[in-house]
Amino acid sequence: MEDIELYLDTARESMDSAVSYTSKELTKIRAGKAMPSMLDGLMVEYYGSPTPIAQVASINTPDARTIVVKPWEKSMISEVEKAIINSDLGLNPQNDGEMVRLNIPVLTEERRKNLVKQAKQVAEDGKIRVRSIRKDTNSSLKSLLNEGASEDAVKGGEDDVQKLTDQYSQKIDELFAAKEKDIMTI
Repeated sequence: MEDIELYLDTARESMDSAVSYTSKELTKIRAGKAMPSMLDGLMVEYYGSPTPIAQVASINTPDARTIVVKPWEKSMISEVEKAIINSDLGLNPQNDGEMVRLNIPVLTEERRKNLVKQAKQVAEDGKIRVRSIRKDTNSSLKSLLNEGASEDAVKGGEDDVQKLTDQYSQKIDELFAAKEKDIMTI
C-alpha cells in the first residue's frame, strides 16, 4: 500500500512540474504588453560564452509598451542588440549608446488570434505531459500486481491517478484561459 502512495506522490510532483513548465512557457508568449520575462531564455555572447541576458544587464519596463535593457558594461550593448535582432521576438532594438530600448508594437487582431493558437498548443503540450505521467504511473501500479499487491488496491491507485490527472489538466485549462484573456484584451 505504501508503494502505491509513493507512486502517487511521484506522479503529483511530476504533474506539478508539468504545470509549472506550462505556466513558464505561457509567460513567454507576449500579449502586447512589455514584460521583462519576454527576454527570458535570450542568450548574449559574453566574453566568448553564451550567457542569459539577465546576467549581463538590467531589464526594466518604464511603461506598458517599452522594455529597457541596460548592460552592466557598456561594451556589451552591441552584443545585447545583436542577440535581440537574432532572436525570434520580432523586436527592433534602438541603441542610444547606454541602453537598448525595445518598443512593443500594438498587436493586430490576426496576430492576437495566432498568439492564442500558440498558447493553446503550449497548454495542449502540458496536458500531454500530464497524461504521459498518468500512463507511466499506471504502468508502475500494474507492476505491483506481480509483487503481490491486491487488485483492489491497484485499482484504487489508478482511480487516484485519474483524479490527479483531471485536477492538473484543469489547472492547465485555467492557465490557458487566463492567457487567452490577456492576449485578447486590447
